[in-house]
Amino acid sequence: MNVERISDTQHRIICADGKEIILIGTAHVSHDSVDEVQRTIDEENPQSICVELDKGRYSSKTEDKGWENLDIRTVLRQNKGFLLLANLALSSYQKKLGDKIGISPGDEIMKGAQIATERDIPLILCDREIQVTFKRAWRLSNWWNKAKLISTLLSAAFSREEISDEDIEHLKETNMLQSMLDEMAKELPTVKQVLIDERDQYLATSIYRAKGDKIVAIVGAGHVPGLIEHMKKLDENGDNFNLEEISKEPAPSPAGKILSWGIVIALLGIIAIGFVRSGWDQGLTMFLYWFILNSSLTGIAALISLGHPVTIIVSMLAAPVTALSPTLGVGMVAGILEVTMRKPRVKDFEKVSDDVLHFKGWFSNRIIHALMLFFTTSIFASIGTFIAFPLLISSLG
Repeated sequence: MNVERISDTQHRIICADGKEIILIGTAHVSHDSVDEVQRTIDEENPQSICVELDKGRYSSKTEDKGWENLDIRTVLRQNKGFLLLANLALSSYQKKLGDKIGISPGDEIMKGAQIATERDIPLILCDREIQVTFKRAWRLSNWWNKAKLISTLLSAAFSREEISDEDIEHLKETNMLQSMLDEMAKELPTVKQVLIDERDQYLATSIYRAKGDKIVAIVGAGHVPGLIEHMKKLDENGDNFNLEEISKEPAPSPAGKILSWGIVIALLGIIAIGFVRSGWDQGLTMFLYWFILNSSLTGIAALISLGHPVTIIVSMLAAPVTALSPTLGVGMVAGILEVTMRKPRVKDFEKVSDDVLHFKGWFSNRIIHALMLFFTTSIFASIGTFIAFPLLISSLG
């Protein structure tokens, strides 16, 4: 494979079979990038155009699909509230930067897709679904890393720090999605393989396999070094990489299930020992200790999150029950109850990406508010369960 640097933003790659790939590393935040895409396609007249988009993001941009299509009850029933929070924070972060710089994120990518459609040039959406990326990272993370993942996303969305000219210039060397994934990789080195390396490999393989003798590929500048490295390997060693392996959600870890059931068994076992060793009164007292601790902390979470009175009461009653089920969480109960008692309005869907950037929006927007209740009650209930262990054990003595 021969790689020639055409300019600061472009590389011409000649593969062993003669295929020519013009790789454009765009800024994602620059008007110049849009013009460069138009100019390059006009000059090169490619047989295929590859863009750094997945099917979900492409359809949301072309079919005007937004948050109004969200079925939050289904999301919560599937226990994907944390993933929705991550996606919401990511989209808000990108919108904030786009507003600051005065250009919509990914305009140059969409320009390439638009030209492909208008000129009937095959369009290849060469990115992995962002949902798959998050799900794979999520499955590889323990509870502490999951909390760090959410906090990294939310801190980026909530940050009131002004974006300097230097920061903007830095963004022109990478792209907004990649810059956030880079930050998450620093905080969570255990999932760097998923957040960075796998995605580069997926993009490189999709571009390398594109049909035609001449391909124009439009990606964020931050991907370019990794793509060239992976394409060299494909060209030298043969195209035998199986994308399916990194395109599916990994199965839940058996260790996670074992741990979940272990906590339940340990709790019930400690209380049962209390009944056997100290009689009915002591056993019942231990059960009430655990019930009150778990219930009260969940109630505090729902209260400070300004949940509906019904949400607060039912969540308190449900917390000890859901703690005994590895598949049913109190956060799911609290979130579904909140959207049932306070149904999201049209304006909540329309303003969700803006409201998530403001503290007030987390209480006024009913979608975000339900997610906040899901998050806070889940965390506080888990804390209650773990605090209960030393208390119950000490009461045995």
